[in-house]
Parts: sequence; structure tokens; C-alpha cells
Amino acid sequence: MIVNPQLFNYRLIIGSLLVVLTVLGKYSFTNYKSIKSYEEFLKQEKFLIEKELSEMLLSYDVLSQDYDLMASQLQEAKSETKITLDSLRLLKSDLSIINRFKNQLSVLKTKSKVLLGTIDSLNSANIKLQREKRYALNTIEKKTLTINELEEANDSLNKTIDEASLIKANSVEAQAYKLKSGKKRLTARARRANAIDVCIRLSENPLTTKGNKDIYIQIVSPQGNVVSDKGEVVFGRTSLIYSKKEVFYFDNKNLEICTAIVADQDDQPFSKGYYFINVFHKDRKLGGTSIQLK
Repeated sequence: MIVNPQLFNYRLIIGSLLVVLTVLGKYSFTNYKSIKSYEEFLKQEKFLIEKELSEMLLSYDVLSQDYDLMASQLQEAKSETKITLDSLRLLKSDLSIINRFKNQLSVLKTKSKVLLGTIDSLNSANIKLQREKRYALNTIEKKTLTINELEEANDSLNKTIDEASLIKANSVEAQAYKLKSGKKRLTARARRANAIDVCIRLSENPLTTKGNKDIYIQIVSPQGNVVSDKGEVVFGRTSLIYSKKEVFYFDNKNLEICTAIVADQDDQPFSKGYYFINVFHKDRKLGGTSIQLK
């Protein structure tokens, strides 16, 4: 059998090409798989870095609401993290870029750790301050309650002392008489009487401040008029129309004060009926009595 050399050469070349193509195909497929795995690796690394940066930004947003005193530090860290994240999203990934951003992420995490450590210290200090504040408030509240109780007790004691130190009258007596030519003639007849004697017996009181005191005597007629009206005296929000004012020195001992109240011409002759005699020290009534004229 005669073989055509030229045909043989063609077949040899074609066979060699097939072998080469087969080898190149296998290499290309293997290389393609390797490139795809590399791209997936870069994509995954980029995703993980973006995720960590996003979580850091979210944590800074939460912290910014509660830590006004560290607002500038938090804002700076937040801004730096956001710039890094935005840059990573814009750049096409390769191994050198991924490594560079990993390094940046490591630096940012270190800064974040320091910042969070400071915040933890502030939290601990704040908790301690809150505890001390509550203790102080409780202490103040207890002391305030004690002070209020002491003030109430003191007010009550002062009130008791004030009441105990008041001038007190044991008795008030009165009698009508006719005054003529300097002579007194006792009478119970209304048409004959023109004056009334009033005697007040004050009891001793060592708690009363010694000194000049004044009392006001008021005689009210059966018609409700004040006999021998001397005007009105005002004590704070109250006032008193009186018949006579007596000033005396009180040295804390028993004292009797007697005084005569002569009726004005307008009050004479006296009317029949009851006359009411009241004795006041300032705005406080010491006592009183009454007499009947017929």
C-alpha cells in the first residue's frame, strides 16, 4: 500500500493540533475556575469588610444619642469610617485593595476599641455618680424630713411658749355709780348712773416679758353702742372701738387694775338693760363681765 506523504503530514498536523487544543482547553477551563474562585474570594472579603464598617457606623449612631460630651470624637470616628466604607464600595476589588482596606479596618477597630473603652469608663463613672446621687437624695430627704419635724416641733414649742407667756386675767368686775362733785355713789338705777368702775385682776406669769403693757376696755350698751367712745385701734386685720385705754407696768406678779369710765353727755342717762364690759390686750380678749341697770 502506497501512503501519500503529503496526506500523512496533514493528518499528523491535525492530530497535533487536536492534542494542543485539548490541552489548551483543559488549561483554560482550569484557569477559568481559578479566576472565578479568586473573584469570589475578593467579593467575599469586600463584603465582610463593608459589613464590619457598616456595623461600626450603626454603633456610632446609637452612641451619639447618649454621649453628648463625646460628640466630636464620635463624629470624627463616624466620618472616618464612612469615608472608608464609601471608598471601598466605589473601588474595583483586587487583592492589594482588599489588603489595604483590611489594614484600614484594623486601624479603625483599634480606634473604636479605645473610644468604646472610654465610653465604658464614662458609663461606670455615671453609674457610680447616679448611685451617689440617689444616696445623697435619700440622705437629703431624710434630713429634710427630720428638719421639717424639728421645725414643726419648734413651731409647736414656740406657740406653746407664746401662749404661756400671754397676760391672763383672773377676773373682771364692774359696778355702776353716780359721780357728783368727786364723790361716788353706787347705784343699780339706770337714770342715776353716769359712770362705771372696772377692775381687772391679772395673774402672775414669769414667762411674760416685763415692761409697759396696755389694755383696752370696751363697754357696750343695751343698744349695742360703745359707751364713752374713744375711737378705733387697729391690730393687723382686726380693729377695736374702745371706751378707755390703760397703760401699766407688768413685772410678772399679780396685779389689780381699777379704772373709772365716765359716760359722755350723749350716753346719759344710761338705758335700762345689760351693759357688757370687755377687756382686751392687743387683739386678744382677756375677759369680760356684765351688769344690769334697772
